[in-house]
Amino acid sequence: MTAAPQPTRPRLPEWLRIKLPTSDSFARTRSLLDELKLHTVCESAKCPNHWECWSKGTATFMIAGDHCTRACKFCAVSTAKPMPLEIDEPARVAEATYRMKLKHVVITAVARDDLADGGAEHFRQTIERVRELNPGIVIEVLVPDFLDKDDSIHTVLAANPHIYNHNLETVRRLTPSVRHRATYDRSLTVLGKVKKWRGETIHTKSGIMLGLGETEPEVDQAMRDLRAAGCDILTLGQYLQPTLAHLPVVEFVTPEKFAAYKTKAESMGFIHVASGPMVRSSYHADEFQVPSSS
Repeated sequence: MTAAPQPTRPRLPEWLRIKLPTSDSFARTRSLLDELKLHTVCESAKCPNHWECWSKGTATFMIAGDHCTRACKFCAVSTAKPMPLEIDEPARVAEATYRMKLKHVVITAVARDDLADGGAEHFRQTIERVRELNPGIVIEVLVPDFLDKDDSIHTVLAANPHIYNHNLETVRRLTPSVRHRATYDRSLTVLGKVKKWRGETIHTKSGIMLGLGETEPEVDQAMRDLRAAGCDILTLGQYLQPTLAHLPVVEFVTPEKFAAYKTKAESMGFIHVASGPMVRSSYHADEFQVPSSS
């Protein structure tokens, strides 16, 4: 009997092939993160850009551990019972941002549905410690939905981040098969609350992955829904299958199509749009210049 063929990942198109950098900055970033025992979404989520970002001396810090309580079908972060929060982690993140001389930092976390506040207080402490050690730094948080708990959202907002990022991830139709324990409408509600409560004093941001089988009208509708929720900043990037156990890529979206989505999103009123095959939520996040009054 002939063995069944094993699934394989499709060959990447030319525009998604990465040329690895050769600078010493990558090793220095790796050494610093190891020394301070910090996790990054760059590594845990198998981000294709982490070679470039680390070589430029940047990283997206992932707090509250590297085990997530959810099992989203697109994400490479491990799903397991999380460890207790490390009370000194906020100080270690602050030390890393100081030593890396960051002007813009992105702080994210695994979903911690095991905690009553979803890890919101840990976010608040991390933001405050980073600001204490780095006055003037732009702080962006990429947060889970906190199960739409108002107290948790308020806790993060109390620390006054400049940018509140929560990803919609995909279109409405695909959400049940892509995101575990998350809903399309809940994500929109969270973003809408932040904008309602803080108005122009904060920027809201969200991201959508393309290539999972969505249609152009569905992407257009998702962008309109985000704008209706007051979302200011949008990222659009290509989904890449992190392992064969994850959802397969349905389509490799061309750079030209990403450019067309960018134009359309800007016409809808987004104040900043990053759209391209290699774009991720925090990739080149510092290209958006937060006004000095924010």
